[in-house]
Amino acid sequence: MALSYILLLALIQGLTEFLPISSSAHLILPSQVLGWPDQGLAFDVAVHVGTLVAVLLYFRRDFSLLFLGWLRSVISLPGRERRSGGYSRMAWAIVIATIPAVIAGWLLNSFIDIYLRSVLVIAIATIFFGLILWVADLKRTEKFRRVDDIGWRGALIVGMAQAIALIPGTSRSGITITAGLMLGLTRRAAARFSFLMSAPLILAAGLFKTLELIEQGSDAPWGDVALGAGLSCVSAYLCIHLFMELISRIGMTPFVIYRLLLGLLLLGVYFSL
Repeated sequence: MALSYILLLALIQGLTEFLPISSSAHLILPSQVLGWPDQGLAFDVAVHVGTLVAVLLYFRRDFSLLFLGWLRSVISLPGRERRSGGYSRMAWAIVIATIPAVIAGWLLNSFIDIYLRSVLVIAIATIFFGLILWVADLKRTEKFRRVDDIGWRGALIVGMAQAIALIPGTSRSGITITAGLMLGLTRRAAARFSFLMSAPLILAAGLFKTLELIEQGSDAPWGDVALGAGLSCVSAYLCIHLFMELISRIGMTPFVIYRLLLGLLLLGVYFSL
């Protein structure tokens, strides 16, 4: 692959995986507008691995405490009672929030691939769910500053929202942040929960694609693959850092405006085909 192609696709994956602007809306543009070929399964796996490493590195302390908290909630240590602190509740919230998307993906993956991966669907979803994000941000109540305050019902609602993100153009981070805001989380808490709950799904997607890659066999250009993974990791890490630092001040309006413009561009592409 050309270096410019590798750079663009890795940056798109790294930046759009966590910003509420829809990665699928951006990944369709190089092929539809520029006529670039599909990047291949090995490259797809690599950029997913890159974004997974980024979120694990950025929230490394959270993930270690989540794992320890979960262990304490399920294992009775000698001479100690089971403890269920904030991190154990958050760990279970992530587990609960992951279940709907896993089930929906298993049941609907073929349907989505056949019927929903079109420029028109992505354009409409980009605009519609962008407007929903805008409304949720304007109407937010900020009752809860911590994720574990929303309880298992709230986690399930966010998880069901994450399942809706299987519709291309929705944006996984966008709709989960939307759900968090509607439940009363602060902007920062909603974004943090969205990023933390992304790890299991990115891992699952990466493993699924890896198995598919093994079945197909591959003579992929591994230098390009490694470069793509590294670039997506660095861009995703920087993206998470800047988003978490700025989101409380700038809100969701800039991303909503961007989504509306992007959706209109995709509609223009669709009707010009």
